[in-house]
Amino acid sequence: MPKVTILPDGKTVEVPAGTTLLAASQRSGALHGSACGGVCACSSCHVWVQQGFDSLSEASDRELDILERAFGVKPNSRLGCQARVGSADVSFEITPESLQTWVDEHPEERRQIEAGALPAGVPEELGSRLRKLVRR
Repeated sequence: MPKVTILPDGKTVEVPAGTTLLAASQRSGALHGSACGGVCACSSCHVWVQQGFDSLSEASDRELDILERAFGVKPNSRLGCQARVGSADVSFEITPESLQTWVDEHPEERRQIEAGALPAGVPEELGSRLRKLVRR
């Protein structure tokens, strides 16, 4: 099974081919936002693929239309809910937009971060990014 590495969390998970990047994130416990629940209705699960881009499923016209609404779109951008893992290992970074969505979707964890603590298993590097997001 291909391995998927999720940054900035630094988590790696093995998933069957055909699994979406968002589902891989959720399986690993990574902090990956998805305001629409993964139905290609928003751009909040936007990721930047670092490795394995060409092995992912082809982007649909719908995905490309939705990506036009995202912040910080790059040539290696995909929607986590639409990009499906092929046979190769994949590495991707969760965008600041998606991380902000996760914070907004998890009010208890947000309060914990505002109080100076981090949710269990969150590395310090990611913690500093989370602290900046909740101070906005």
